[in-house]
Amino acid sequence: MEDKITIIEGPPPTFEEVSDGWAVGLNEGPLLYDLKLTRLRTFNGPALVERCYRAWRSKSSIYLHYRDELGLEEIVPIMAARSVETEDGGVILLWVRKEPEDIEVELGFEDDLEYDDEDEDKPDSDSDQDEDTDEDFDDFEIDN
Repeated sequence: MEDKITIIEGPPPTFEEVSDGWAVGLNEGPLLYDLKLTRLRTFNGPALVERCYRAWRSKSSIYLHYRDELGLEEIVPIMAARSVETEDGGVILLWVRKEPEDIEVELGFEDDLEYDDEDEDKPDSDSDQDEDTDEDFDDFEIDN
């Protein structure tokens, strides 16, 4: 099946954030996705890139098929591909589109602004500081 590139051995791919201007344009669409870059060692990088080009020319999609850290199968669409030769051998660069990662944000609100009758009777410790600050501003002149 030619509609995917499968990683058959090795660790799961690592995905990097993409900040290149041209690559961010690949993410345009009605839904929000994260665009990521992964670098994979390969023996046949140019052939894999050609497979991507053929799929895109025929107006179809091509996917990266891999196993994640838990061993579960993942499939993500490939948005761009490039093959490069390095000193260590061939590397294929794949820009893929991933769904935004679920980030749990815990919002807490502590009621520090509780006022009661006891607070009104106490002298305000900030009032002394305000007077000092006002004196400091008297030393400055503003030209209009």
